[in-house]
Amino acid sequence: MNRLALVALLTLSPLSALADASSECALDLGSQVEIADCVAATEIKATRAMEMMLEFAKSSAQELDEMTGRVVALPALEASQTAWEAYRDAQCDYVGAGFGGGSGTGIAIRSCRVELTRARTKELRAQLR
Repeated sequence: MNRLALVALLTLSPLSALADASSECALDLGSQVEIADCVAATEIKATRAMEMMLEFAKSSAQELDEMTGRVVALPALEASQTAWEAYRDAQCDYVGAGFGGGSGTGIAIRSCRVELTRARTKELRAQLR
């Protein structure tokens, strides 16, 4: 794993403190359409940061498997990621259901996805060896 790239990722990526994305966006914007667009952009950034961290985690898991002569860490990470994605989708659908199909439903779902994606990124970073 390229340690310099990891340092750059941790320093420059949008891994801000966990916060409600709709609240972050509402600070600068007023209309629901503007907030929805901002939350969508925030979700894209959070997803990209998580995907980058996942690639580092996969590289680390593969190195561990190669060093130990076992094929355990990488498949476990991949299974974990698949399970996490299913959880994120189900949880955020549940959050959205609480809005009864109202105009804030999409913002709530995306905000949930941002929060959980940021948390996952933090988890992946903590697991790097």
